[in-house]
Amino acid sequence: MADKQISLPAKLINGGIAGLIGVTCVFPIDLAKTRLQNQQNGCRLYTSMSDCLIKTIRSEGYFGMYRGAAVNLTLVTPEKAIKLAANDFFRQHLSVDGKLTLVKEMLAGCGAGACQVVITTPMEMLKIQLQDAGRIAAQRKLMPETVVAGTVEAKSPTAMQLTRMLLREKGIAGLYKGLGATILRDVPFSIIYFPLFANLNQLGKRGVEGPAPFYVSFFSGCLAGSTAAVAVNPVDVIKTRLQSLNRGSTEDTYSGVVDCIRKILRNEGPGAFLKGAYCRALVIAPLFGIAQVVYFLGVAEYFLALLPKKDK
Repeated sequence: MADKQISLPAKLINGGIAGLIGVTCVFPIDLAKTRLQNQQNGCRLYTSMSDCLIKTIRSEGYFGMYRGAAVNLTLVTPEKAIKLAANDFFRQHLSVDGKLTLVKEMLAGCGAGACQVVITTPMEMLKIQLQDAGRIAAQRKLMPETVVAGTVEAKSPTAMQLTRMLLREKGIAGLYKGLGATILRDVPFSIIYFPLFANLNQLGKRGVEGPAPFYVSFFSGCLAGSTAAVAVNPVDVIKTRLQSLNRGSTEDTYSGVVDCIRKILRNEGPGAFLKGAYCRALVIAPLFGIAQVVYFLGVAEYFLALLPKKDK
């Protein structure tokens, strides 16, 4: 993926820095994506991404758009670091004389996607509950007929309260609800993203050996990220529905991936699998564009070089 050998600490730091910057920039759009994907027929509060963000600001204030951001900012560092470092690891071990076939590039991406779900699944599980809490609260006020009879409005739980509740009631498996759907989303995403990025970035290199300019890395990351995001959006919808714990009385519940697919097709039609696709592309494109720029500029290497070296 890179033209020079980069140490593991540098890879992890670069991935972490990129994740923090990217998430801070695009988190409100990610919140809109989650709320749009969780909407079912008869319970539609939002008509579009802009409508969702405007209503969120009106009812929850500016910081309402950042519900769940703390979870993402905490866990995105190891998640992005694992993803990028794992892809590099597999690429280096699969390459022959520094060259990779397309199949091996896809295998490296597959390995990276499989590694990251260890962090991604609990992160997404907690983030989705926090992001969707505002939608549920709005339904109580604007659409009381969708609220389960006998339930009492409660204050939105914090990430720590959700974690303790899930561990107490279901053990570690509670945090990994939707693991199968997460794997079905993240592995194909990485299979598409990493080879596509590497080949797009290769087109912009300066000469045979020279690195690609940072703007080429940025736009390559954006294009590869948005393409992969839209391609796996149907699975992202399934994952979001499976991981959501709170629903209105008229909203479907699901026992698994197959049951979720069947009920969505029957009750909402195939178009429902593209809910939030536009938002997801807008989230992933800059997120991975920024990630690749930080990674290729070697931000971590610069700071690590400033550290005092131990005398031999």
